[in-house]
Amino acid sequence: MTVFYSEERTALFIDGPNLYSTAKNLGFDIDYKLLKQEFASKARLIRAMYYTALLDDQEYSPIRPLVDWLDYNGYTMVTKPAKEFTDSMGRRKIKGNMDIEIAIDMLKMAGFLDHVVLFSGDGDFRSLVEAVQQRGVRVSVVSSLKTQPAMVADDLRRQADNFIELSDIADRIARRFLDQTLPAPRAPRDEDPDVDSYGQSSEAIVTRR
Repeated sequence: MTVFYSEERTALFIDGPNLYSTAKNLGFDIDYKLLKQEFASKARLIRAMYYTALLDDQEYSPIRPLVDWLDYNGYTMVTKPAKEFTDSMGRRKIKGNMDIEIAIDMLKMAGFLDHVVLFSGDGDFRSLVEAVQQRGVRVSVVSSLKTQPAMVADDLRRQADNFIELSDIADRIARRFLDQTLPAPRAPRDEDPDVDSYGQSSEAIVTRR
């Protein structure tokens, strides 16, 4: 069981598309107000960082409402333009990797924190977690082993000081669908077989409000 201390300086680092994909595979949507409240109730929450890429040339971005809401409700948003291309099979692909931004911010903030909570299962973060731990900071990873396949890389889970199974806290952070203030995801287009229901591929930094 992950231990939080009420006075420890804690920051959340949320890999937007990774958290979205994990929750989607577990069958629920994140309520970001509840998520922030959940961790603020356990520790001294210094920052809640959210990372995503946006297609600036889209007439309407399906994740813009989420970005705007988070920005106005206590999250620190880190965004950059996503790149769209067509692969050799003619499939629409979107790239928007935010790993570098997450790594730089986490290392810069490590000296001011006691506990980092990383919302990602990406094994590429293992070395980052180790580097932050060497600065005396505890690191918890939030992802899931209960999806098929597991969303968290084994080496990342083992490197972390604590592993938080997302499904174990779903009842406290899941969106209640009676709340109609958030837009529903649209259906994927037939011509975009690799595009998820928010209009971007699972490789992109994508979530929704």
